[in-house]
Amino acid sequence: MAAIGDRWGLLILRDLVLGLRRYEDLRRSSGITNATLSDRLKHLEANGLLERQRYQFSPERFEYTLTPKGRQIAPALMLLAQIGDSWNDSNGNESPLKFVNRKSGADVGWTLVDLSTGKKLRPQDVEVQAGRGADDLMRWRLSQADRARKNLSDTHSR
Repeated sequence: MAAIGDRWGLLILRDLVLGLRRYEDLRRSSGITNATLSDRLKHLEANGLLERQRYQFSPERFEYTLTPKGRQIAPALMLLAQIGDSWNDSNGNESPLKFVNRKSGADVGWTLVDLSTGKKLRPQDVEVQAGRGADDLMRWRLSQADRARKNLSDTHSR
C-alpha cells in the first residue's frame, strides 16, 4: 500500500492497466486535480510502478506506462473491480468491465485456490498465518485477531 499511496494512486494504476497513457487522459478519467495527479505520478514512479516517457519535445509532454512491477498490480485491480461488480449486481446494475481470455474470448474470473489440490476455496475457508517475513508488529496483529476470535467463540458457546 505504501507504494500505491492512496485512492488516487489506485485510480491512476487502474487507468494505466486499461491502457490510458497521457497525462490529460489520466486527469480526465479520474477527475483528479493537476497538483494531485502530478504528485501521485511522481510517487508511483519513485516506487517503480510506472515510468515516464517523453513523446513530444515542444512543448515537452510525457506519457506513462506500467513497469513490470506495476503490471503485477493488475490482477489485484481486476479482483477489486469484480468484487465491486458483485455488490452492484445485487442492485440490478450491469458490470462496466468484462475480463476475458485474450486468445479464446472466454470470461475470466478470480478465485482462491488450494495450491496443493487445485480446489476452489471460499474466503471463509482461508486462515491467515504469519509468514517467514512477519515482524513483531505483524505477529502482534495476528495474535490480537486470534484473541478476538477466541473471545467471540467463547461468548457464542455460553
